[in-house]
Amino acid sequence: MHKSINIHLGIRLIYYGDKCMVSLRALAPSLTRVTVAGAIGGVLHVGHGDCDLIDAKAVEYSRAVLNQMDIDGEIICCEGPKDNAPAFARREKVGTGNGPEVDFVVDPVDGTTAASKGRKDSISTLACAPRGCFQVLPDDGYYFKVATDYHSYGKLSLDMSVEEIVRTIAMAKNVPLEKFTVIMLDRERHNDILAVLRRLGVKVILIPDGDIIGAILAATPCSGFDLLIGAGAGPEATIAAAAVKCLGGAMLVKVWNPTTDAARMERLQQAGVDGAKTYREDELAKGDELVFLASGVTKGELLEGVRLNSDTATVNSLSMRLPSGTIEKTETTIHFKKHPLYKQFLHEL
Repeated sequence: MHKSINIHLGIRLIYYGDKCMVSLRALAPSLTRVTVAGAIGGVLHVGHGDCDLIDAKAVEYSRAVLNQMDIDGEIICCEGPKDNAPAFARREKVGTGNGPEVDFVVDPVDGTTAASKGRKDSISTLACAPRGCFQVLPDDGYYFKVATDYHSYGKLSLDMSVEEIVRTIAMAKNVPLEKFTVIMLDRERHNDILAVLRRLGVKVILIPDGDIIGAILAATPCSGFDLLIGAGAGPEATIAAAAVKCLGGAMLVKVWNPTTDAARMERLQQAGVDGAKTYREDELAKGDELVFLASGVTKGELLEGVRLNSDTATVNSLSMRLPSGTIEKTETTIHFKKHPLYKQFLHEL
C-alpha cells in the first residue's frame, strides 16, 4: 500500500509504509547527470576507431554518477551483451540504496560505431521508472520496431504489411506518399522493406546507427520524419518506447524472426518475453511515472555534441517525463578541476 501527497515546489512525496520517497519528477534533474557523464566518457575517444573503449568509458563515468545518488536503483537491461561490448551487468545494483526503488534501461552510447568513426548522431541515453514498470527485452538478437506520432495511435498492427503501415500513417497525417519520410537503419536485413518503400515512392533516410533517435524523430509532430521501421536491439526498443510514450506517440515492437533460432527463443521465454506478442509502448514502459534522458555525444539531428576543452565540457541534454509530459532541453558545463566526481578522471580528460 502506498499514498502520495503534493507539497510546494512541485515535489510529490510518496509513502510506502513509513518510507518517504521523492517522485521521479524531482529526481529528473539529478538523473540528467548520468547521461551527461556517459557523454563525456564516450566523447574522449570519438574518432579513434575503438567502439569498446567508447562504451567502456561511458559505462565507467555513468556508473560513478549513479553510485553517488540516493536511490535504490537496478539496471534491468543494458545494450552491449549481444556484441560482447562493455556494459552494465544485468540486474546491477546502483545508488546508495537509500531512496526510491527505481529501474533503469541504459544505452551508455547509442551509435557507438558512428562515434568511433567521428560521425553524427551518437547519444548517451536511459529510461527510468519505478520498480517493475519496464518490460525487459534482452540484448539477444533483434526486434522489429515501428514508431510514429499520435496521429496513428491505435491504428497500427504488426500484422499489417509494410505498405499497409505506410499508407495508414500517411492517411492519418494527411501526407502524400511522395512527401512521406521513413527513417531506418542501413542494414542488409532491411533490403526487402527498403524495396517496398522504394516502390511506394516515399523518402527513405538510411542511418548507420541510433534507432532511438529515429523513433523520437518519427514520434515528434512536424519533425519532418513520419515513420521509424526496422529491426534493432532490445534495450533500445524499451528506451525508445519510454520516449515515444512521453511524446504521446505510438510504437509497436515484436521479436524479429522468432522461428529461426530455437535456443534464442528459449532464452527470451526465460527472460519473460513472449515471442508471438506485439508490445505497445505502454507495455514496454508501464505506469504514469516515467523519465527519458539523452545527452549528445556527437552532433546530430536531436542534440549537439559534447564541446570538450582542456578543463571543461559542455553537454546538451534532452529530458522527457510523465505524468506532466514536460520536455526540456538543457546545456550543462562541467568544470573538471572543481567537480568532486570528475577530479578522479583528470588524468584522462
